[in-house]
Amino acid sequence: MTLSPARVPATGVRRLTATLYGYSFLDDFVLLYPVYALLFADTGLSLWQISSLFALWSITGVLLEVPSGAWADTVSRRRLLWIGPLLTAVGFALWVVTPSYWAFAVGFVLWGAGGALGSGALEALVYDELDRLGAADQYARVMGRARAARLVGTMGSAGLAGPAFALGGYPVVGAASILVCLLTAATATRFPEHRVRPATGEESWATTLRTGLAEVRADRSVRGALLLIPAVAAVWGALDEYTPLLVRDIGVAEATVPYLILLIWAGVTAGSLLTGPAERLGTRGLAVLLAAAALAMAVGAVAGSVAGIALVGLAFGGFQVAEVLADVRLQHRIDDSRRATLTSVASLGTELATVATFALYALLGTELAHSTVFAVLAIPYLVTALALTRSRAATARP
Repeated sequence: MTLSPARVPATGVRRLTATLYGYSFLDDFVLLYPVYALLFADTGLSLWQISSLFALWSITGVLLEVPSGAWADTVSRRRLLWIGPLLTAVGFALWVVTPSYWAFAVGFVLWGAGGALGSGALEALVYDELDRLGAADQYARVMGRARAARLVGTMGSAGLAGPAFALGGYPVVGAASILVCLLTAATATRFPEHRVRPATGEESWATTLRTGLAEVRADRSVRGALLLIPAVAAVWGALDEYTPLLVRDIGVAEATVPYLILLIWAGVTAGSLLTGPAERLGTRGLAVLLAAAALAMAVGAVAGSVAGIALVGLAFGGFQVAEVLADVRLQHRIDDSRRATLTSVASLGTELATVATFALYALLGTELAHSTVFAVLAIPYLVTALALTRSRAATARP
């Protein structure tokens, strides 16, 4: 039987999205996530040593983010997507088999390297494959659902880590995490990839990086789209780490805090699922969304109630939508031969802005309540919304 032309792309899209959703879920369904800090402490590490491990993890990601993105534009992106989880699996194995400071440090370097290999490569592969199938307009909806799958994986790992730990302690949790990494790598091999890559020796990753950055300098629309991603993603991504402190300050019992955190993440998940319809918002609509989410976060944080926490969850859902839409704007504006490179540059900007937000939060938090700091950090979103409005007005002028 011969398939119709309309059915062939539909089948290809289904294969791509099914692989993407499975990969995204498994990539965050790691039972070590909720307990690895406890593993470090139980091994006898000091708070300074644990903090240095987190710093090493971040530094690894920052150093490798852009080079790995440029590399993904010169080699098979699918290959990088399955190598990354294997590196992470090796790191987790070191943690469980030989728990020590240096084993944890090597594990974090491998984990950071694995994450850097996938950052940029995944978005570029998905966009190019959708574009090949004539379905690039579905990118926002597809990536929103992929992020929702990641959130489900994160929440699922948090729910199962406790029973697994009760069953066999860190060895069982570690073994389950290694198995999931192997399944993630196996799933990545199922990604379709039809991109024509440069011939060996034709273009190095360094050349790809230079030409990609030249495109940013030369094209104002690309530059604006690239800067929008860290402007949208960094602040709320950093604030997420402080939500337990914000929740506890409203006076609920310690045992209630996880449930209210789940309430916040329910808002984020809902936002992920709404990115497809939200793509019709345009620049002005995106500015309104950011401003509304910023106000909701500020009001919800200072309310000091469960309803206020729900409002923070609604705001985070809005920021999630805006983050995906910012990624869509960038993907629509860049050339496929530089796609992973420039996506990684945007991710690097997000990482650096997130670190700056952590520092600012620490500075403000020494004198102000967590609720006040949340409200203050809503201001950058209002500034971004104003900048988007001004850019749209400037573009509209003859």
